[in-house]
Amino acid sequence: MADDKIPTEQWAQVVEETGGPVVYKKIPVQKPGPDEVLVNVKYSGVCHTDLHAMMGDWPLATKKPLVGGHEGAGVVVACGSMVNNLKVGDYAGIKWLNGSCLNCPYCENADEPLCQGALLSGYTVDGTFQQYAIAKAAHVAHIPRNCDLEAVAPILCAGITVYKGLKESGARPGQMVAIVGAGGGLGSCAVQYAKAMGLHVIAIDGGDEKGELCKRIGAAVYVDFLKSKDLVADVKSNTPDGLGPHAVLLLAVQEKPFQQASEYVRSRGSVVCIGLPAGAYLRAPVFDTVVRMISIKGSYVGNRVDTAEALDFYARGLIKVPYKSIGLSKLQDVYTLMRENKIVGRYVVDTSK
Repeated sequence: MADDKIPTEQWAQVVEETGGPVVYKKIPVQKPGPDEVLVNVKYSGVCHTDLHAMMGDWPLATKKPLVGGHEGAGVVVACGSMVNNLKVGDYAGIKWLNGSCLNCPYCENADEPLCQGALLSGYTVDGTFQQYAIAKAAHVAHIPRNCDLEAVAPILCAGITVYKGLKESGARPGQMVAIVGAGGGLGSCAVQYAKAMGLHVIAIDGGDEKGELCKRIGAAVYVDFLKSKDLVADVKSNTPDGLGPHAVLLLAVQEKPFQQASEYVRSRGSVVCIGLPAGAYLRAPVFDTVVRMISIKGSYVGNRVDTAEALDFYARGLIKVPYKSIGLSKLQDVYTLMRENKIVGRYVVDTSK
């Protein structure tokens, strides 16, 4: 797109005050710096992190006013003078990690998300709930041309994050992994990535609708915590030897599941924490953790290699994210559903509406 065809103003959803609501309004279109690209965002997935950004309930300072969003799929319309890895017309994705220094010990060891100078889309820099967004060219996701931009948007955070978590779990093909929060946006991706990686999935969530979804996308077993009288026993009994799953992925947005996981994971198993309930703490018995050799760890968003791998799974047709589409102007409605725990799968906003 030629510069004279890029508008000077655009529609966006802006958090003006901590606690919201978001305000649908026109704001200026920014110009990319030397190492940046401008992406015409066509679609953006909506993540629970976006609600945390609006509410300000994480111990991280947020930009104000703020344009949230970090699952933006679109087309490059302008490149900075130093950019040589992208060109106008390329499909591109803007992720949670908008940029990093590329020179620190973390960046040099492929742990760019841990960079102390990391820029976070929709948190410390404006994100993808706008029609045109800026990102550092080094960190933009290269979306294959055969991908549907609307359908691929949730892969840019939900997909990459759970794929990274499964790698961190150390679970091997043929083993069992329990996914807590399996019917949500991240969970519905995690079930499919786990299956594609050769793992058997015990899906844990609440409600029949989520159970039907989990079974449809590949879970071997569904445990409904709303109906279970003894969740720990129910999870363990659904493993062939009764010893529990080899790994647990915690995607929940409440604290209690984080306290239960070490009770049903098998000895020498791993508990991987991904969800970030506000103000929550981990707790596990020291004796059991030691004598059963349980690993408890955190997994943050993926690096650039994880991004390419996660997108490759999608491009080969192995991952189909269940999502509902809604206009950008209706974003506040999605936040309301999130607060009421009524979201099944993922919501994707269309920036043209």
